[in-house]
Amino acid sequence: MRSGSLLTIEMRSSGAALICWVLVLCGLSHLGNSLSVNYYKKTCPKAEAAVTESVKLAMANDNTVPAALLRMHFHDCFIRGCDGSVLLNSTKKHTAEKDGPPNISLHAFYVIDNAKKAVEEMCPGVVSCADILALAARDAVALSGGPTWDVPKGRKDGRISKASDTRQLPAPTFNFAQVHQSFSQRGLSIEDLVALSGGHTLGFAHCSSFQNRIHNFDATQMVDPSMNPSFAASLLRICPANNKVKAAGSTMDTTPVTFDNVYFQLVGKGKGLFSSDSALLTDPKAKALVSKFAGSNKAFRKAFVESMIRMSSLSGGGVEVRLDCRVVR
Repeated sequence: MRSGSLLTIEMRSSGAALICWVLVLCGLSHLGNSLSVNYYKKTCPKAEAAVTESVKLAMANDNTVPAALLRMHFHDCFIRGCDGSVLLNSTKKHTAEKDGPPNISLHAFYVIDNAKKAVEEMCPGVVSCADILALAARDAVALSGGPTWDVPKGRKDGRISKASDTRQLPAPTFNFAQVHQSFSQRGLSIEDLVALSGGHTLGFAHCSSFQNRIHNFDATQMVDPSMNPSFAASLLRICPANNKVKAAGSTMDTTPVTFDNVYFQLVGKGKGLFSSDSALLTDPKAKALVSKFAGSNKAFRKAFVESMIRMSSLSGGGVEVRLDCRVVR
């Protein structure tokens, strides 16, 4: 990082996810027409192919990469918009988003590094890290059997990354009102909330993300009564109260490396892993969408694409194109 850098990174300890009250305070807006699917048509026409190849190579060696890239993009967009701030490294004096509590488990940053290197060799200083991450998330879904789509491009990279801002991320322990507020403050609807929750069709979660549901749920019940009993029992075996296995946890659904609608089918049966998953059944509109997507993979795929495009259009005002995705210019 060069001398006089404007990168601002800080850390404040907090276990709670705090939500910005209005879009303006969060520094978020929709890029809308400033993005274009043809943004690099003349300046770097082979950029998308290079990103796709990097994702393919990584997936060949690690089947957790798709879930990691999709989560990374989501966490990027929900803080300061889709500006690649989640990719910045911490420094000796400041702590970046990637090292905030909710992001400690993020991984596969090397995939973005490799894609950036390949793109830089073709078109130096042209394609932003934020766009590369958006493209990689799309490829992660498509290469896992999910839909593909034309990604609007033209994002710029941000120069601010604060670990304290990760408190704005919706937590797995959220109830429906909390997660709805988190989405609505970013201009995203209930339809977006439910469709994007379908991203949980990929991946794995550690015990800490759902232990609130199976240990001391409330003053009178040990286990969340909304959970399917056999499902709860299986989680208790994996994550006992005295669990000391850091890697212990559960896949998000029964087809964790395939992008499909099985997640919604399980949620409808009381087998959603997170509190925020089961919370979808506590709102009439969200519950109806869960049922719709559980019954139609086609409907889910269509809604997911539309919601991904809306979410990935959130802008926090990035100002540059980084040469190295981990440091500001």
